[in-house]
Amino acid sequence: MTDFATSVDRLLNQIRVWEQPRWNQDDRAARTFALVQRLADLGADAEGRPRREVPREHDMILPDQVRVLADDLLAAGPESVLVEAAAAVDELRAALNR
Repeated sequence: MTDFATSVDRLLNQIRVWEQPRWNQDDRAARTFALVQRLADLGADAEGRPRREVPREHDMILPDQVRVLADDLLAAGPESVLVEAAAAVDELRAALNR
């Protein structure tokens, strides 16, 4: 569980200060939104709920969406789901740093 929380904190420390031009570079917003949807899907699966499409809001809201979905997943997700979620977060961080 700590690994996922740490991964999310590291990602948020990286992206929460970005302004719109930075989000526009290299599909960063699209990649981050894909993570948001993946976290939502993992949370739905962990809670036995149907998957739903996450509304695509303004890019500047993406860090907030990551935080909310990560908190929900930490509250509901079994360790195996948190490991998968941490891998997804780490994969995005690595892609954003290239």
